[in-house]
Amino acid sequence: MLIFPTRPLSFRKSFHFPHQFCSKTVMSTTTTATMHSSVSPSRESHEVSSSGEAGISVEEWQGWGTTSPIPAMVTQVVDDLKLLQKDSDSDMIFGGNHGKLSGDFKVQEDKKHRATYQSLGDSETKLQFFSARQIACRVLGSRGYLCQKCWLPSEDCMCSKLTSCPLWRRVRFWLYMHPKDFLRQNNTGKLLWQVFGIQAATLCLYGIAEHEEMMWDALKLAGKDKVWCLYPNKNAPAKSVKDSMAELSFAHVECPPETTDGGHSLNFILIDGTWSNSGAMFSRLKDRYELMWGDELPCITLNTGASLMHKLRPQPSWDRTCTAAAAIGLLDELHDLTNFVSYGLDKQAKAIEDAVEVLLEALTARRLRMGRSITRKQRHNRNIL
Repeated sequence: MLIFPTRPLSFRKSFHFPHQFCSKTVMSTTTTATMHSSVSPSRESHEVSSSGEAGISVEEWQGWGTTSPIPAMVTQVVDDLKLLQKDSDSDMIFGGNHGKLSGDFKVQEDKKHRATYQSLGDSETKLQFFSARQIACRVLGSRGYLCQKCWLPSEDCMCSKLTSCPLWRRVRFWLYMHPKDFLRQNNTGKLLWQVFGIQAATLCLYGIAEHEEMMWDALKLAGKDKVWCLYPNKNAPAKSVKDSMAELSFAHVECPPETTDGGHSLNFILIDGTWSNSGAMFSRLKDRYELMWGDELPCITLNTGASLMHKLRPQPSWDRTCTAAAAIGLLDELHDLTNFVSYGLDKQAKAIEDAVEVLLEALTARRLRMGRSITRKQRHNRNIL
């Protein structure tokens, strides 16, 4: 999540909550739970059978929205889980929708992974192990349950309602995502690559070495003057989009359409995680930028504010916005500059707005069907004006 001065986004479509819903039976290999509007649902669970292959193929891995090979440590974690499953004669059972282990296997795996974590010698290796374990469990726990494209349960898939839109080829988004937001159903960062494609909006998972190296290799190719982070850095003077971009000349930026190496792209890093996790993520980005270029990571502060997702996804305050809303705000503010006005960025912002509405509608319909609240929890009312 990001925090910016509040200016409500003007979504052009009217949104209506569904008025009718019916009971739904959720099937799994371990339980069957009937959901009614007046009853809180049981946690959904499904099982990775010990008799089947629990390994992750490249095709499956990349199907979740990444272009990278399978990270080595993710593969190692999966192998360790398979070995523990075999030795313990227990099945891997995942409960809920965040890839959390449950049952007897969870007890044994919890002891083992805590011991492994404590045995690691340095903080970097511990971070990589933490991230790899989170991601491995989420992939295995979501298999056959979530749609790989939209990260919603297959019965709620919204892919057919999304419309793709080409992003101006000189802009590239990097979704620097915390592992706990990976495969999260109400994550909005995923909408960027669903709409713009994975080359224009690229996933980079925090703490995954292969992902981070891929991103920094591309940023190095682009050069330090074409890299910005959308983050309100309180330890440096805030720069607006206008401050950062109004004087930018595109005489040296434009290149033939067939050029695809990214060396001429304007790269914007979006921190995709909860506000409590964003500080450590930003610090890691800042340190790597300084190591590479010996300078402070340039940050951009937007004039955007609360998005529609505040209806369903609680935030510490209304002035903290979701990742998709930050991208919308950036594109809108860029479009307002004379040197960007001819690139259709307003239409590209509108495409993400439409996608947010589709996601909100899908999540709302699911909550109604499961008998859950469709309104945001009122917290920190002193911050809501």
